[in-house]
Amino acid sequence: MVGGSTGNSPLSARRRKALAGASGWAGLVHNRKVFSIAVFASLGGLASADILSQGVFSSVVDMYSFDQRMGTAVSDSNKKGWLVAILELGAWFGVLMTGYFADKLSRKYTIFLAVLVFCVGVIVQTAAQKPSSIYGGRFVTGLGIGSTSMAVPLYNAELAPPEVRGSLVALQQLAITFGIMVSFWIDYGTNYIGGTGAGQSEAAWRLPLALQLVPAIILGCGILFMPFSPRWLVNQGRDDDALTVLSNLRGLPKDDELVRIEFLEIKAQYLFEKEISEAKFPQYQDPSFISQFRLGLHGYLSLILDRNLLWRVAVGSLTMFFQQWTGVNAILYYAPSIFESLGLTGNTTSLLATGVVGIAMFLATIPAVLFIDQLGRKPVLVSGAFLMAACHIVVAILTSIFHDIWPSFIAISAAGWVACAFVWIFAMAFGYSWGPCAWIIVAEIFPLSVRGKGLSIAASSNWMNNFIVGQVTPSMLTHIGYGTFVFFGIFSFLGGCFILFLVPETKGVSLEEMEELFGNTTNLAVEDLRRLEDIHRRLSLSIEPVDEKHDEEGGKVSHEEKVEE
Repeated sequence: MVGGSTGNSPLSARRRKALAGASGWAGLVHNRKVFSIAVFASLGGLASADILSQGVFSSVVDMYSFDQRMGTAVSDSNKKGWLVAILELGAWFGVLMTGYFADKLSRKYTIFLAVLVFCVGVIVQTAAQKPSSIYGGRFVTGLGIGSTSMAVPLYNAELAPPEVRGSLVALQQLAITFGIMVSFWIDYGTNYIGGTGAGQSEAAWRLPLALQLVPAIILGCGILFMPFSPRWLVNQGRDDDALTVLSNLRGLPKDDELVRIEFLEIKAQYLFEKEISEAKFPQYQDPSFISQFRLGLHGYLSLILDRNLLWRVAVGSLTMFFQQWTGVNAILYYAPSIFESLGLTGNTTSLLATGVVGIAMFLATIPAVLFIDQLGRKPVLVSGAFLMAACHIVVAILTSIFHDIWPSFIAISAAGWVACAFVWIFAMAFGYSWGPCAWIIVAEIFPLSVRGKGLSIAASSNWMNNFIVGQVTPSMLTHIGYGTFVFFGIFSFLGGCFILFLVPETKGVSLEEMEELFGNTTNLAVEDLRRLEDIHRRLSLSIEPVDEKHDEEGGKVSHEEKVEE
C-alpha cells in the first residue's frame, strides 16, 4: 500500500518486488535505458557540484600567479576561508530556492536553469581581475551548484526502479569524484604554464576554471532531450505521459503488469496527498499564484508541524550535517596546504599528493554504485564513518609527534608519508560511503507532495555546514594544528552512531512505501486510512494479479485477478 497501510505490506508491492529485476551491476544492465539517462544527468556532478569548490579551487588558491593577482585575499587565513567558503553560501541559497522550481518547472528544466546560472559564475571567475570578482563569481556559481546538487539526485531517484535506485543516485557522487580527480590533475598540469614561481602565467589558474564550462554546456543542452520524471508528470495530472515515460524507461509495453503496478502506486500516492491537501486547505485549491504560494508555504510548514515529516527532515538534515563534519571538504579544499604541513615540501609535491586523493576517492566510489542496493545504506555509512574517524586519529597522532621535526630527517619524513597514506585511506572511506549514500538517503525519504521541499531543506544543511567547514578550517589548521583532525574524527564517529541507532534502512523500499518505513501508519487519522483504502479500491491496486496458485492461508486461488487502472 502506498502512503501507509492498515497492516502488512501491500499485495501490489509484493507482486512488484516479485516481478522486479536484479540489483547491482546486473540491475543496471537490465535497466540500461534508465542507467544511460542517469549517467548523463549525473554530469551535473561533474559539471558543477564540487569540481570547482573541491577540485580546481583547492589547488588554484595555492598557485603563485593567483596569489599575486589576489593579494591578501589568499595570504590572510580569514580572507582565504571566505574565498573558498562563499561558494557554499551561494549553494545554500540555491538549494533552498530549488524546491519550488523543481516542483513548478519540473526536475529537468530546473537542472537546465541551474546550469545557466553556474556558467555565468564560472565566466565571471575566469575573467576576474580583482578579489571582488572571485567572491561574486563563486557566490553565483554556488547558486547553480546548490540547485544541481538537489535536482540531479531527485531526478535520478524518481526515474529509477527501487532495486537499482541507490546505484543510480550514487552515480552523481561518482561523477563528482571523477570531476575532483580530473581537476586535481588539470591543476597539476597547468601549474607549469609559463614556468613556476614568478614566471608562472595567469593561464595556470584561469584555464582550469574555464574548462568547467565544457561539461556544463553538454549537460545544459542534453537535459532538454531527457524525459520528465514520471512522478512529476503524475503530480501535474499528465497520467498518459507518465505511463508512456515509465513504459519507455522499463523497456516494457504500457499494459505490462510491472509498469501498471508502478504507475498505479505513484498515482495512489499522488491522489492520497492531493485529497489530504483539499481536506486541510480547501481555500487554496484554485490555480491563482497567491493560492499556490500559500499552499506551497503550508507545504514547508508541514515539514515542521507534522511530527512524522519533521523526523524525516531531521534525518536528512543531520545526515548532511555529519557528512560535512567528517572533515572531507577540509581535506579537499586545503589538501595542498595540509600535505605541506605533513612534511611534503614543494608546491609540485603537494599537488601530486593531492592528485592521489582524487584517484583514491574516485576508485572507491565505483563499488558504491555497483553494490549499494545489495549491501544496504546503513552498513556502508557506519563502516565508512568509523574508518574515517580512525584515519583522523592516526593523522592527528603522527602530526602531534612529528610535525615540528619531520622535515629534518629522512626517517622522520617517512612518518609524513604514512600520514599522507591515511589521508588517502580517508578519501577512499568517504568515497564508498558518505559521499554517495548521504545523497541517496535524502533523495528517497520524503513523500511525493513535499519531496522537492524536503530535499531542498536537507541539501541546504549540507551546503550551510559545507560553508562553515570551509570558513573555519584555515583558522583551525593555524591555531589548533593536529587538534583539527581530532575534532573531525570525533564527529565522524558520532555520525556513524547516528546512522547505526537512529536511521532506518531504506534498501529496496519503494518511494511510495517509505511512509510505512517511517511509521506514518500509526499517525494517520481514521478518515485518512479510509481515504487511502478507498483510493486503492478505485485503482484496483489492493488486488494482486495472480495465476492459479495457493494464497497465504493455503487456499486455492481459482481465478486470475487483474490489475486495472
